[in-house]
Amino acid sequence: MKGWVRVQVGERVVYGQRDDQGYVQVWSDAPWAEGLPTDVWFSPEHYRLLAPTSPSKIIAVGRNYREHAAEMQAPVPAEPVIFLKPPTSTLAPGASIRYPRISQRVDYEGELAVVIGQQARDLTPEQAVSAIWGYTIANDVTARDLQKRDGQWTRSKGFDTFCPLGPQIVQELGAEARLETRLNGELRQVAKPLQDMVFPPPFLVSFVSQVMTLLPGDVILTGTPAGIGPMQPGDEVSVTITGIGTLTNRVELANEGTFA
Repeated sequence: MKGWVRVQVGERVVYGQRDDQGYVQVWSDAPWAEGLPTDVWFSPEHYRLLAPTSPSKIIAVGRNYREHAAEMQAPVPAEPVIFLKPPTSTLAPGASIRYPRISQRVDYEGELAVVIGQQARDLTPEQAVSAIWGYTIANDVTARDLQKRDGQWTRSKGFDTFCPLGPQIVQELGAEARLETRLNGELRQVAKPLQDMVFPPPFLVSFVSQVMTLLPGDVILTGTPAGIGPMQPGDEVSVTITGIGTLTNRVELANEGTFA
């Protein structure tokens, strides 16, 4: 399954295009930053996958699926409800989500993520189509008890490791693309994001661009479908989207003496 990746080889971090066998052709820069292909290739055993972009900001959308709004006992919003996750919450495929010791419930939320390809401000939905460089997978990890306690979402969704991204970015996604989230192999979430979400990606990009300038490499999480639930240390959560791949991360308890 071909796609764009960001990998680490020794101390070097590079962007590249990965082929169906897992070999990565290195590019001179990110593809949305006018990078060009080089003649350098890395085989799978010589690199480590990172999150496929290093965003200046991560904007997330709440309650963008009707059934998820219902399970949260909340109304479907009249306009997108947006919030920020810090770039420091980004986590690579295969890395461990750290379960904060101050939380009693940490949930998975599988999501389709949009990657921005150009500076974007005050766009219409029609203009926003060209600002979308591609799509990847996200897990909007949430400390649910802290979310309820705080009454707002910054702390509960902002811990380090609370935004796994990957494994790659693709530029095209079929309308029938299916999202599935599994916890320890058990199916928990199912949706067709491009059909089931309330506000589609171009509308979300347009809406956010009315508030803040989007920069190349920024990420918009488009919301999670129904079926969210708690994870425990030792669990494994996988989010699969047709045409992109599978994002898998394990959960581990944060080190003693730290919040996260």
